[in-house]
Amino acid sequence: MKTFKLISMQLADDDALVDIEMEDGLIINKEDEKGTWLVEVFADHKYIPYFQDACDNDKEIIVQVVITKPENDPAAFLTKVCCVKKLKGHASILLTGKLTKPKSDYPEKLLEYLMDKGYKGEELLAEFKEKIITRPQILQPKKVL
Repeated sequence: MKTFKLISMQLADDDALVDIEMEDGLIINKEDEKGTWLVEVFADHKYIPYFQDACDNDKEIIVQVVITKPENDPAAFLTKVCCVKKLKGHASILLTGKLTKPKSDYPEKLLEYLMDKGYKGEELLAEFKEKIITRPQILQPKKVL
């Protein structure tokens, strides 16, 4: 098994990405024959109802995570919620899943977004290079939580 620090996590919902405000987290590659990963995130209590409902109903959730360093590309996982625990200041949410292809192609969406904002030429290239590393949310988030 290999363990990595979880830098950020987003829920993918119909091509919208919803940021999960997290305190901390980790992700474990179990390196088993099924390609299983475990994701544990310590998040605000406000996320408990959403994840508990997914757990109770055995619902699959696509999450997009950044591992180890903020500049790393996000990886998408098709997951199910194993456990939701309310702790003193946060909730511990444990998911299990497998790597999947993301629903959206971030670089293309980012380029389209920047072009819609009026960037051109060298300015477009410079802005794209910066944003592809910082990976700001470019879609209007849906209110799923």
